[in-house]
Amino acid sequence: MSEGTVNGALSPLLTLPVNEALLAARDAGTSSLECSLDLGLSSTRVDIEPLAWSWNQRRFPYLAGCRDRSVYRWTGTGFEPISRYGNALIKLIPTSWGPPTFEIDGIKMLPTARVSPYEDAMHKVALIEPRGKVILDTCAGLGYFAAWCLRDGATRVRSFEKNPDVLWLRSHNPWSPDSPWSHEQRGALTLVQADITMTIRDLPIASFDAILHDPPRFSIAGELYSQEFYEQLARVLKGRGKLFHYVGTPNKLSRGRDLQREVSRRLQRAGFDTEHSGDGILACRGPGSPNRCFAPSRVNANRRR
Repeated sequence: MSEGTVNGALSPLLTLPVNEALLAARDAGTSSLECSLDLGLSSTRVDIEPLAWSWNQRRFPYLAGCRDRSVYRWTGTGFEPISRYGNALIKLIPTSWGPPTFEIDGIKMLPTARVSPYEDAMHKVALIEPRGKVILDTCAGLGYFAAWCLRDGATRVRSFEKNPDVLWLRSHNPWSPDSPWSHEQRGALTLVQADITMTIRDLPIASFDAILHDPPRFSIAGELYSQEFYEQLARVLKGRGKLFHYVGTPNKLSRGRDLQREVSRRLQRAGFDTEHSGDGILACRGPGSPNRCFAPSRVNANRRR
């Protein structure tokens, strides 16, 4: 049995709003309900009965005690949250947008307050212009970067993810490009469970046209923000290749730390031109030193910050 399925059939996924709609339809005596059982990816009809609801010729019990910050999957005997506890508690978190985010020990990994995490990935991927390119996706996560690279015509995407529990979450997320729900053309995508800080040393020089780097926050994975790692990114990126590095703004208000500025300086020492782009850094690998990938006025302004 593959992840995301039970006996070869897709597992319905429930969130609090969907569960409440099912219960309301039952209490109103409605015979059917249009809803989404794949976190907003599609809409489907379920049949409503007093003791159960039916979908795809299967009957499911109504879920009691549904929590608003959990996504529930069908195991074959009941519904349970999509979460695991190994070295840390990791769980899939529903959003009002549809595409979920995830948390590690309560720390949210993807932005959701003002934009869908899926739409946010679309805007960031567009910065590296993936069409026709070979792309390194350093920290695969739920695969939203990879999904948009595939949609936008990347020739090849090599994704790496260190945490096996993140890959397990991904297998239950309909919005991930390699989940059982997905209809993405995945031939261009290679997903490997590996620590990119180690694996990158074996990747050939100038083997990628562009890089997407979306690491966990600095306090969790400081090695992914190190000078040594940035020099490896520069080594495997072709001349004038683009890198988008998500940074966020951790501790900026509480401690006055400007991590974006720190990251930008390290990338420059590794041979990149840099400019701030939203909650990250857009960088370009020049063919020599000093580099001139962006307009000189923009580069010089950034270096003075």
